[in-house]
Amino acid sequence: MIDLSNISLQFNGKYLFQNVNYKINSGDRISLVGANGTGKSSLLKIITGIMVPESGKIIKQKNITIGYLPQENVTHKGKTLLEEAKSALTDIIRLQEKEKEITDELTGMGPNDEGHEDLINQLGEVHHKLEDLGSYSASSRIEKILLGLGFEEEDFDRTTDEFSGGWQMRIALAKILISQNDLLLMDEPTNHLDIDSLEWLTAFLKNYKGAIIIVSHDKRFINAVTKKTLEIYLGKFNTFNGDYDAYLKFKEERDILAVNQYAVQQKKIKETEKFIERFRYKATKAKQVQSRIKQLEKISLIELPDSKEEIAVRFPPPPPSGIISFELKSLYKSYGSKEIFNNLDFQVVRGDKIAFVGPNGAGKSTLVKIISGAIDFNAGERIIGYNTVVSYYAQDVADNLDPELDILETVENVSENQTIGQLRSLLGSFLFSEDDVFKKVGVLSGGEKSRVALAKILLTKSNLIILDEPTNHLDISSKQILQKALQEFQGSLILVSHDIDFLTPIVNKVVEIRKGEIKSFTGGIDYYLSKREELLQQLQGEEKTQSNSEAVSKKDKKRIEAEQRQKKYNATKDLNKEIQDIENKIETLEKKVKELEYDLTIPEVYNNPVKARELTLEFNSSKNDLDKSISLWERLSEELAEIEKQFDI
Repeated sequence: MIDLSNISLQFNGKYLFQNVNYKINSGDRISLVGANGTGKSSLLKIITGIMVPESGKIIKQKNITIGYLPQENVTHKGKTLLEEAKSALTDIIRLQEKEKEITDELTGMGPNDEGHEDLINQLGEVHHKLEDLGSYSASSRIEKILLGLGFEEEDFDRTTDEFSGGWQMRIALAKILISQNDLLLMDEPTNHLDIDSLEWLTAFLKNYKGAIIIVSHDKRFINAVTKKTLEIYLGKFNTFNGDYDAYLKFKEERDILAVNQYAVQQKKIKETEKFIERFRYKATKAKQVQSRIKQLEKISLIELPDSKEEIAVRFPPPPPSGIISFELKSLYKSYGSKEIFNNLDFQVVRGDKIAFVGPNGAGKSTLVKIISGAIDFNAGERIIGYNTVVSYYAQDVADNLDPELDILETVENVSENQTIGQLRSLLGSFLFSEDDVFKKVGVLSGGEKSRVALAKILLTKSNLIILDEPTNHLDISSKQILQKALQEFQGSLILVSHDIDFLTPIVNKVVEIRKGEIKSFTGGIDYYLSKREELLQQLQGEEKTQSNSEAVSKKDKKRIEAEQRQKKYNATKDLNKEIQDIENKIETLEKKVKELEYDLTIPEVYNNPVKARELTLEFNSSKNDLDKSISLWERLSEELAEIEKQFDI
């Protein structure tokens, strides 16, 4: 379908790849991988024709169509969403225009007029092509794709100018899917998707008839969609048949072998150089010395694989907080007449690691902004727990960085005990190496600023961290470093993310936000996805049993949910009351222990042996009661979680 022949590309005097060859076949499903800066995005641009290689040829099959989705900077203006989506049907539009031209010519012509029969034949051919392209079902297909990517029907008549950057990227993605291209080239297509639309896109691409090349840091997504891996490695192209996980195993084995071979070769080179140096000036050894010199000249040096030193990034130890880190009660939030949340209750228990999921626009970012204190709300209570310290990483947090500071100065300002070397290692894990750390924040791109802001979070001493889409601008290596740090973090955590692979080893609770309501799932992301799948299957089964093939009515659904809530309340009310009583006791004991700790530091107390002994005994007794109460609370909370699991849907 497409042949890349002896392609070379260099940047700043360094070849990204040189004299490489590759063939893209129809039906190929390729994951394009390589370290940052190896030329992945550039290769996609070369295939599309946006960028011209320094040398080599690109041979394309005649009439091949290519759909290309860049990483960012796509805007659409001047049309409604539906009009913009329909504009992707270029072949159908061209044929429909041809159909109109022929029909206009036929108007007024008689069946015996010259050229009439030829026009009839042309019109039949046009109709045949339109049928092949599915033009008669195109409108339905467009709507399904737009809805699958998260747009609502009421969005169809909105002008594209109204949509934000993330939604602009979805419009671009919709258009290349609508076009039914022979080849899709997608550069980080999942960055601006929520879990619902990501799951839909995964299913769509698994059934796509054309070829696909994807650059993505979402391992779960590329494992599901691709069957072949193309690696740009040390300026060469390497192909591996298999999904991304299989490629990683191969890469690990290959890198170990390369390191061992490199060590053996270096040892041999040093021995040869030592021989040359030792006998260089001995006439009796001249012939052997010359032979060794020629051997060195002929050696093809083994290159070490690109590797990053394992960077252990850990959050500073969080200050101890109360049992309840944070709470919202009866929250009401609206933007003008648009209601976002009404009578919402939410609680973060110490040690919770929560994923916020749900469709874009459901209110995930609004809720974390309220929790962080970044925005106000209309009614309700926002209660910060005892000694809770909040750190917040927002999607627009980069706007709050000082543009006059360089990157290193920015992180130095929030670090406590880290050396310059440690800070540079941290910045290296977020793709800032060598002199990059001295760049002024003001000249950085949006993605670079986001990575700096994320590095700052890692240095901030807090016990409730909120991260809104933290992985959008990270490569796989950086994501793994952040992921490991979050796994080991001892405080509470709220993560807004669609990256299932990233969330899986971190979270122990999932909160789904839809249409202003929240539903909690005590368990990891896999548990949530399985419950969600069960619900979808249950609804589909209920739909099939209905004679009119319609979904369960809203009235019935509300009745079922109300019955479930009542059953859940009856099963947990006594346990909830007991837990609430213990939490009140713990709060009282925590205050008492803190007061006694302070009293024991007062000179007039510790200089009075009798008073000091009395307070010490009281402190030990209170501390013992507190520890027992916490243990009891943990046991009862686990019992409650097990009971609540039975009512999760």
